[in-house]
Amino acid sequence: MGISIVIADDHPLTRSGLAEWIKRNENFILHAEVEDGDSAWNVIQAGRPDIALLDIQMPKASGIFVVQKIKDHGLPTRAIMLTSFNAQPYVMASLRAGAMGFVLKTTAIRELEVAIRQVMAGRFYLDSRVAGILTDKETMPEPLSVREREVLLATSRGFSIKEIALMLCITERTVQAHLTSVYAKFGCRGKSEALLVALRYGIITLDELLKETSLDDESCSKC
Repeated sequence: MGISIVIADDHPLTRSGLAEWIKRNENFILHAEVEDGDSAWNVIQAGRPDIALLDIQMPKASGIFVVQKIKDHGLPTRAIMLTSFNAQPYVMASLRAGAMGFVLKTTAIRELEVAIRQVMAGRFYLDSRVAGILTDKETMPEPLSVREREVLLATSRGFSIKEIALMLCITERTVQAHLTSVYAKFGCRGKSEALLVALRYGIITLDELLKETSLDDESCSKC
Protein backbone atom coordinates (compact mmCIF):
# COMPACT_ATOMS: atom_id res chain seq x y z
CA MET A 1 0.00 0.00 0.00
CA GLY A 2 1.15 3.51 -0.79
CA ILE A 3 1.32 6.46 1.58
CA SER A 4 -2.11 8.13 1.71
CA ILE A 5 -1.97 11.93 1.59
CA VAL A 6 -4.49 14.74 2.03
CA ILE A 7 -3.73 18.19 0.64
CA ALA A 8 -5.24 21.27 2.29
CA ASP A 9 -4.49 24.55 0.53
CA ASP A 10 -6.72 27.42 -0.55
CA HIS A 11 -4.61 28.17 -3.63
CA PRO A 12 -6.05 26.15 -6.54
CA LEU A 13 -2.81 26.04 -8.56
CA THR A 14 -0.78 24.79 -5.60
CA ARG A 15 -3.41 22.23 -4.68
CA SER A 16 -3.90 20.89 -8.19
CA GLY A 17 -0.15 20.76 -8.85
CA LEU A 18 0.47 18.72 -5.73
CA ALA A 19 -2.48 16.47 -6.49
CA GLU A 20 -1.15 15.66 -9.97
CA TRP A 21 2.31 14.95 -8.58
CA ILE A 22 0.89 12.57 -5.97
CA LYS A 23 -1.23 10.78 -8.58
CA ARG A 24 1.85 10.20 -10.76
CA ASN A 25 3.91 8.83 -7.86
CA GLU A 26 3.32 5.08 -7.52
CA ASN A 27 4.29 5.19 -3.85
CA PHE A 28 1.62 7.73 -2.90
CA ILE A 29 -2.18 7.73 -2.81
CA LEU A 30 -4.20 10.95 -3.01
CA HIS A 31 -6.73 10.64 -0.19
CA ALA A 32 -8.34 14.05 -0.71
CA GLU A 33 -7.68 17.65 -1.69
CA VAL A 34 -9.53 20.43 0.15
CA GLU A 35 -9.40 24.21 0.28
CA ASP A 36 -10.07 25.11 3.91
CA GLY A 37 -9.22 24.06 7.43
CA ASP A 38 -12.64 22.74 8.39
CA SER A 39 -12.74 20.44 5.37
CA ALA A 40 -9.21 19.28 6.13
CA TRP A 41 -10.16 18.31 9.67
CA ASN A 42 -13.30 16.52 8.48
CA VAL A 43 -11.49 14.33 5.93
CA ILE A 44 -8.62 13.62 8.34
CA GLN A 45 -10.97 12.64 11.13
CA ALA A 46 -13.06 10.44 8.83
CA GLY A 47 -10.33 8.80 6.74
CA ARG A 48 -7.17 9.05 8.86
CA PRO A 49 -4.68 9.40 6.00
CA ASP A 50 -0.99 8.82 6.67
CA ILE A 51 0.13 12.37 5.83
CA ALA A 52 -1.57 15.77 5.82
CA LEU A 53 0.07 18.52 3.75
CA LEU A 54 -1.34 21.67 5.33
CA ASP A 55 -1.12 25.31 4.39
CA ILE A 56 -0.90 27.57 7.44
CA GLN A 57 -3.34 30.30 6.45
CA MET A 58 -6.60 28.89 5.11
CA PRO A 59 -10.26 29.91 5.32
CA LYS A 60 -12.38 28.71 8.26
CA ALA A 61 -9.46 27.21 10.23
CA SER A 62 -5.69 27.52 10.04
CA GLY A 63 -3.37 24.62 9.36
CA ILE A 64 -1.97 25.03 12.87
CA PHE A 65 -5.47 24.60 14.32
CA VAL A 66 -5.92 21.41 12.29
CA VAL A 67 -2.61 20.02 13.54
CA GLN A 68 -3.61 20.73 17.12
CA LYS A 69 -6.92 18.90 16.57
CA ILE A 70 -5.06 15.89 15.17
CA LYS A 71 -2.82 15.84 18.23
CA ASP A 72 -5.65 16.39 20.73
CA HIS A 73 -7.67 13.50 19.25
CA GLY A 74 -4.67 11.15 19.08
CA LEU A 75 -5.07 10.50 15.35
CA PRO A 76 -2.26 8.70 13.49
CA THR A 77 -2.08 11.27 10.65
CA ARG A 78 1.27 13.06 10.56
CA ALA A 79 1.24 16.70 9.51
CA ILE A 80 3.67 18.58 7.30
CA MET A 81 3.23 22.33 7.03
CA LEU A 82 3.65 23.36 3.39
CA THR A 83 3.71 27.14 3.39
CA SER A 84 5.26 30.36 2.16
CA PHE A 85 5.68 31.60 5.75
CA ASN A 86 9.00 30.93 7.45
CA ALA A 87 8.82 33.43 10.32
CA GLN A 88 9.82 31.98 13.66
CA PRO A 89 6.36 32.28 15.29
CA TYR A 90 4.80 30.17 12.52
CA VAL A 91 7.47 27.50 12.77
CA MET A 92 7.35 27.26 16.54
CA ALA A 93 3.56 27.35 16.71
CA SER A 94 3.33 24.58 14.10
CA LEU A 95 5.78 22.27 15.84
CA ARG A 96 4.27 22.92 19.26
CA ALA A 97 0.88 22.01 17.84
CA GLY A 98 2.28 18.67 16.69
CA ALA A 99 3.53 19.12 13.12
CA MET A 100 6.43 16.84 12.20
CA GLY A 101 7.56 18.74 9.13
CA PHE A 102 7.86 22.31 7.89
CA VAL A 103 8.51 22.81 4.18
CA LEU A 104 8.46 26.04 2.17
CA LYS A 105 6.41 26.11 -1.03
CA THR A 106 9.51 27.10 -2.99
CA THR A 107 11.13 23.78 -2.05
CA ALA A 108 11.99 21.41 -4.91
CA ILE A 109 9.46 18.60 -5.28
CA ARG A 110 12.12 15.96 -4.62
CA GLU A 111 12.73 17.54 -1.22
CA LEU A 112 9.04 17.33 -0.42
CA GLU A 113 9.19 13.60 -1.16
CA VAL A 114 12.14 13.30 1.22
CA ALA A 115 10.15 15.17 3.86
CA ILE A 116 7.15 12.86 3.45
CA ARG A 117 9.29 9.74 3.76
CA GLN A 118 11.14 11.02 6.82
CA VAL A 119 7.95 12.03 8.58
CA MET A 120 6.38 8.66 7.76
CA ALA A 121 9.43 7.06 9.42
CA GLY A 122 8.66 9.04 12.58
CA ARG A 123 11.37 11.65 12.05
CA PHE A 124 11.06 15.42 11.99
CA TYR A 125 11.84 17.34 8.81
CA LEU A 126 12.68 21.04 8.70
CA ASP A 127 13.49 22.91 5.53
CA SER A 128 17.10 24.06 5.79
CA ARG A 129 15.98 27.68 5.26
CA VAL A 130 13.65 27.32 8.23
CA ALA A 131 16.25 25.90 10.59
CA GLY A 132 18.28 29.10 10.50
CA ILE A 133 15.56 31.12 12.20
CA LEU A 134 15.59 28.79 15.21
CA THR A 135 19.14 29.72 16.23
CA ASP A 136 18.47 33.00 18.04
CA LYS A 137 20.19 32.94 21.42
CA GLU A 138 18.26 34.07 24.48
CA THR A 139 18.56 32.52 27.94
CA MET A 140 20.14 29.11 27.49
CA PRO A 141 18.21 26.24 29.08
CA GLU A 142 19.87 24.05 31.70
CA PRO A 143 22.55 21.90 30.01
CA LEU A 144 21.79 18.29 29.15
CA SER A 145 23.99 15.40 30.14
CA VAL A 146 25.63 13.42 27.35
CA ARG A 147 23.13 10.61 27.80
CA GLU A 148 20.13 12.97 27.88
CA ARG A 149 21.26 14.50 24.61
CA GLU A 150 21.71 11.06 23.04
CA VAL A 151 18.21 10.04 24.09
CA LEU A 152 16.65 13.28 22.81
CA LEU A 153 18.43 12.98 19.46
CA ALA A 154 17.40 9.35 19.07
CA THR A 155 13.74 10.00 19.87
CA SER A 156 13.72 13.00 17.52
CA ARG A 157 14.97 10.71 14.75
CA GLY A 158 11.93 8.50 15.26
CA PHE A 159 13.35 5.66 17.36
CA SER A 160 10.99 4.15 19.94
CA ILE A 161 11.72 3.91 23.67
CA LYS A 162 12.46 0.20 23.22
CA GLU A 163 14.85 0.82 20.32
CA ILE A 164 16.71 3.57 22.19
CA ALA A 165 17.13 1.30 25.20
CA LEU A 166 18.63 -1.36 22.95
CA MET A 167 21.03 0.94 21.14
CA LEU A 168 22.25 2.61 24.34
CA CYS A 169 22.27 -0.58 26.41
CA ILE A 170 20.02 0.85 29.11
CA THR A 171 16.54 -0.02 30.32
CA GLU A 172 13.37 1.43 28.86
CA ARG A 173 12.62 2.95 32.26
CA THR A 174 15.97 4.74 32.17
CA VAL A 175 15.23 6.08 28.68
CA GLN A 176 11.93 7.48 29.90
CA ALA A 177 13.63 8.97 32.94
CA HIS A 178 16.13 10.78 30.70
CA LEU A 179 13.31 12.15 28.54
CA THR A 180 11.43 13.32 31.62
CA SER A 181 14.59 15.10 32.79
CA VAL A 182 15.03 16.76 29.38
CA TYR A 183 11.45 18.01 29.38
CA ALA A 184 11.88 19.40 32.90
CA LYS A 185 15.13 21.19 32.01
CA PHE A 186 13.62 22.68 28.87
CA GLY A 187 10.30 23.54 30.49
CA CYS A 188 8.35 21.70 27.79
CA ARG A 189 5.71 19.00 27.60
CA GLY A 190 6.88 16.61 24.92
CA LYS A 191 9.15 15.65 22.06
CA SER A 192 8.10 18.37 19.60
CA GLU A 193 8.73 21.22 22.04
CA ALA A 194 11.98 19.66 23.27
CA LEU A 195 13.26 19.41 19.70
CA LEU A 196 12.39 23.07 19.11
CA VAL A 197 14.40 24.13 22.15
CA ALA A 198 17.34 21.90 21.17
CA LEU A 199 17.43 23.27 17.62
CA ARG A 200 16.96 26.85 18.72
CA TYR A 201 19.92 26.78 21.08
CA GLY A 202 22.21 24.58 19.01
CA ILE A 203 22.01 21.62 21.39
CA ILE A 204 21.09 19.49 18.38
CA THR A 205 21.97 20.58 14.85
CA LEU A 206 19.81 20.12 11.79
CA ASP A 207 22.55 18.01 10.17
CA GLU A 208 22.49 15.62 13.13
CA LEU A 209 18.73 15.41 13.02
CA LEU A 210 18.58 14.63 9.31
CA LYS A 211 21.50 12.19 9.32
CA GLU A 212 20.45 8.80 7.99
CA THR A 213 20.88 6.39 10.90
CA SER A 214 19.69 2.85 11.42
CA LEU A 215 19.34 0.89 14.63
CA ASP A 216 22.24 -1.31 13.58
CA ASP A 217 24.47 1.76 13.17
CA GLU A 218 23.88 2.87 16.73
CA SER A 219 23.63 -0.38 18.64
CA CYS A 220 26.56 -2.39 20.02
CA SER A 221 29.02 0.50 19.77
CA LYS A 222 27.47 1.99 22.90
CA CYS A 223 27.71 -1.22 24.93
